[in-house]
Amino acid sequence: MCDRRISECYQRIWKTVATIPYGRVATYGWVAEWAGFPRQARGVGYALHNLPAQSSVPWHRVINAKGMISFPLGSEPHRRQHDLLLAEGILFNGQRIDLKRFGWQPTLDETIWGGR
Repeated sequence: MCDRRISECYQRIWKTVATIPYGRVATYGWVAEWAGFPRQARGVGYALHNLPAQSSVPWHRVINAKGMISFPLGSEPHRRQHDLLLAEGILFNGQRIDLKRFGWQPTLDETIWGGR
């Protein structure tokens, strides 16, 4: 994913995920691109899996490119992410989230000045 230490890469991804606004979602691929790791969506998943306990990073706002939660349907992590997203007002159509409605893409100003 990155030729520097893994923890530095993870920090960059966590910082990027922390910018996703309340009530919005982003895909693993979008986060990878914004963090400077294009085509490394899977690396975003690894970074989120390795978040420290009690982290305030809103990991639940990251979903797959189909607009779906990636955890297995019916699993405890799936239920937890689903409930956190619902609590933020994000609506599901079946198991999908409408990325046109709830997806977040930073503006050019946010990309340049947003601290990433």
